[in-house]
Amino acid sequence: MHSIESFGTHDGPGIRMVVFLQGCKLKCLYCHNPDSIETSGGIEYPIEDLVQKAIKLKSYFGKKGGVTVSGGEPLLQSKELITFFKRLKEEGIHTNIDTNGRILNHFSKDLLDDYADLIMLDIKHMTENGYQFITGKPNKEISFSLAKYREDSGKKMWLRYVLIPGITNKPELLHALGEHFKNYKTIEKIELQPYHKLGVHKWDALGWDYKLKDTRENTKEELEAASVILDKYFREVKIN
Repeated sequence: MHSIESFGTHDGPGIRMVVFLQGCKLKCLYCHNPDSIETSGGIEYPIEDLVQKAIKLKSYFGKKGGVTVSGGEPLLQSKELITFFKRLKEEGIHTNIDTNGRILNHFSKDLLDDYADLIMLDIKHMTENGYQFITGKPNKEISFSLAKYREDSGKKMWLRYVLIPGITNKPELLHALGEHFKNYKTIEKIELQPYHKLGVHKWDALGWDYKLKDTRENTKEELEAASVILDKYFREVKIN
């Protein structure tokens, strides 16, 4: 595990305990938790201790809140998360996974099908070249396969999309995003994530080169224009 946030408000519905796991197969150029990418360096945390921590926060969760597992990439630890989420479900706590959709195997399917009330799927880019540029890995279709799997299950899903000036904010990409998902019935909303540089100091601390140093943050007008385009395709568009 990487860290825990007790009162997250941007990681799913309501107030949430957010568990950040260590390890990710991608190395996204804008990652704000680059210290969670390497699979080594995390700390072991007993599942039942996490469950008890969530139970103590239950009164703050209300009807909407619960536990979100983020990362890193949570689905790397799907087998362990099945045990964790099963206990949370026994305690009546809502479960959510924030994922890049890179892993779809036996354990992750069981986790998604039986224990994840919601998933938030990060869509990195709508072209293969763009996906590789951002993530450092090939095959964007893996994440779209997971989206299709979730849609076929009939279970709830949110999309997340980081709006990077000059890279992902082009109107043709936003229309492509909308066209791809417009007939999905399980998508409750899409969240636009404004590009920011809050994690740059972590890249520096790791001795890594942050390649988007010269990329500016979004203007209010850009965010609103992107929202207008996506509003044609999705039930709800939220700017985080």
